[in-house]
Amino acid sequence: QVQLVESGGGLVQPGGSLRLSCAASGRTFSDVNMGWYRQAPGKGREFVAISGYLGTTLYSDSAKGRFTISRDNATNTLYLQVNNLKPEDTAIYYCGVLQCWGQGTQVTVSS
Repeated sequence: QVQLVESGGGLVQPGGSLRLSCAASGRTFSDVNMGWYRQAPGKGREFVAISGYLGTTLYSDSAKGRFTISRDNATNTLYLQVNNLKPEDTAIYYCGVLQCWGQGTQVTVSS
C-alpha cells in the first residue's frame, strides 16, 4: 500500500549539489518517521538521515553539515538537499518508511 518514488539524482562534479525528492503515497505520513539511506557499489545499505514526525532530525557523520533532510506533510514529500558532494557520496539513494523502500535515485559524483 505504501508507495515511495525517489527522484532528483544525477551526475555532478565534486562540490556540486542536488535536491533529492521522495514522493510518498498510500497513507498519511505525518505521524511517522521517514529517512534517507544509500547504497554504494559493492557496499551495503547505510543510514543517511532521518526526519522524525515531531520535527527532529538525525544525520550520519558523513552527512552532517552537508546534507539537510526536510519534509512537506501537505504533499507527502520528503527531501534531501545534498551539498558539497564528494566522490564517496556516489550511491543509489533510497527513501524509507514503515519498513518500505522506493527504487532509489542514482547520485554520481565524478569529475
